[in-house]
Amino acid sequence: MEKGKYFLGLARLVLGWMFLWAFLDKVFGWGFTTAADKSWLSGVSPTAGFLKFGTHGPFAGFYQSLAGSAWVDWLFMLGLLFLGLALMLGLASRLAGYLGALLMLILYLGLVPPEHNPVVDEHIVYALLLLTVATSDAGTVLGFGKWWSETRLVKAYPVLR
Repeated sequence: MEKGKYFLGLARLVLGWMFLWAFLDKVFGWGFTTAADKSWLSGVSPTAGFLKFGTHGPFAGFYQSLAGSAWVDWLFMLGLLFLGLALMLGLASRLAGYLGALLMLILYLGLVPPEHNPVVDEHIVYALLLLTVATSDAGTVLGFGKWWSETRLVKAYPVLR
């Protein structure tokens, strides 16, 4: 197997860990980006701070109107958990790659224009990497994607590949 596939599999694992860690830190407040008293388990919204104070630009009003909405918190947190687990395990990598890229685009639009570059920030880089994962067999290298793609469920619903 060529080396590039291993690097793509490793990139998928790193992206998965990034999403899974964000979920865990926001739930438990392990003190990296979320203090214990600001955790979701402490009753603090995991999205309100970013939506209310972190957004700027032409879409800021829309994002700020979503701050504190329970459905936004649940959708965001379940999305982080799904993306983290799917990418880490190599299961549903295609779906996770596309949904992760969509999440990065949504976050990017809340920060237009980016702070350090007039066009590109890390959300665009992550989105492109996630699209690369989605359009390749990244889940089959260092993951369970090959086994997953042969299950009856995925054969019946290829979108889960």
